[in-house]
Amino acid sequence: MIPKARLTLCTAVLLYLAGDFFLFNGPLHQAIQVLSPESPESIEKARKEGIVARVGRHTISSSQLERALNENLWLEGKTLAGLSPEEQKTARKAALADLIGQELLLAEIKAAEPALEVSAAEIDARLKGFTARFSNKEALEGAMKSQGIASEKDLRDRLASMIRREKFVEAKIAPQARVSDDEAKKWFEAHGKELAIPERVEARHIFIPTLQTPAEEAKKKLDEALAQLTAKQKDFAALAKEFSQDPATKDRGGNLGWMTRARLAPDLAAPLFSLPVHQPSLVRTRLGWHLIEITARKATEPRTFEDAKAEVLSALEAVKRRDAVKAYRADLLKSKDSIRILDPDLAA
Repeated sequence: MIPKARLTLCTAVLLYLAGDFFLFNGPLHQAIQVLSPESPESIEKARKEGIVARVGRHTISSSQLERALNENLWLEGKTLAGLSPEEQKTARKAALADLIGQELLLAEIKAAEPALEVSAAEIDARLKGFTARFSNKEALEGAMKSQGIASEKDLRDRLASMIRREKFVEAKIAPQARVSDDEAKKWFEAHGKELAIPERVEARHIFIPTLQTPAEEAKKKLDEALAQLTAKQKDFAALAKEFSQDPATKDRGGNLGWMTRARLAPDLAAPLFSLPVHQPSLVRTRLGWHLIEITARKATEPRTFEDAKAEVLSALEAVKRRDAVKAYRADLLKSKDSIRILDPDLAA
């Protein structure tokens, strides 16, 4: 039999626990609630610690989110200060979705068999490309510090993880990204005209910008140059060397090479493509005055499928790969059970 004293003690403990849990919300109940990740106490504690989301057992902090946000904006040539409040919210949500997707992807990679290997040579090549973006070692170290990368080893580890993710996703989406010759031919039959080689002109010019030279003075100099050219006192190359202020062309006869309309500003393209061949003329643009001569012209040229095949296959594969990656990422994000967004503004 259980001694009476022990029985009394056990009963008291049970009564205390029952009161703690069900009646008084006592310290033991509060402590256990904090340990439960889905409890209001645990969520509030995580928010105070700067956690914006949880993916399984992994957390995403507000500092991680800000780094990802700034990197995304930097890649797009934007800054947070240049966005409206609504655009900032949208950009934050997109950055958080990227981070959540990365965590879900990492979980799949860890579970994959066999494990994906990344060679030192692959990391070296990626590191070389990465460091080439910076003008000097100090700029590189500053960028690493801003992203929380403490050493070159940490950077190599991150690059290895990035390569591993790319390999894993590529293996998953490769079947969806393949393009057959029949698909390419069908696309070319519908869009082949878009791939025609556009009209081109070969031209040379003598240029005087009006940023520092008054427009009247610039035009007067080029009128003089045109008069000498027409009288055959000097050839175009000599005049370009004497008058032109375009450092890229003045020492090579003013030669601009072959150009399409797409390469040129509209205020230069319009007169350039309307000029007859071998008729030097003065043209005014927003940048200054040009003395321009069209030396040759080529009309639009159609292309055969065989000519454009490699380009079509590459473009269609890129589109399919983009769509397949987007679909795969969307499937990952459907894992709602493992995702909990703690920041109400980002969850809305």
